[in-house]
Amino acid sequence: QVQLVESGGGLVQPGGSLRLSCAASGSILSIYAMGWYRQAPGKQRELVATVYSGGSTYYADSVKGRFTISRDHAKNTVYLQMNSLKPEDTAVYYCLVKVVGADYWGQGTQVTVSS
Repeated sequence: QVQLVESGGGLVQPGGSLRLSCAASGSILSIYAMGWYRQAPGKQRELVATVYSGGSTYYADSVKGRFTISRDHAKNTVYLQMNSLKPEDTAVYYCLVKVVGADYWGQGTQVTVSS
């Protein structure tokens, strides 16, 4: 089992920045990827960014150049630095941790971009 605790969401003006954090505990030795998804009202959950155990990353086209995903192995934490935020980034953001044979989701954190 893996337990996840997310933090860092909130309200920010367009053009602003936020950093999300997701701390993992439990059976963490088998993690091979950590990532972030988001779900806006009335829309499907979509992949935002992923970082793999080897260090490679993936970003959705909509966030490339604005968001940065990183992982602190010592703290078993994944971060999502979000810059130049736009109103269309408004969503509930979920952390996902992938281990062999299972996926674990965080509880979600609300990000609202509005003036």
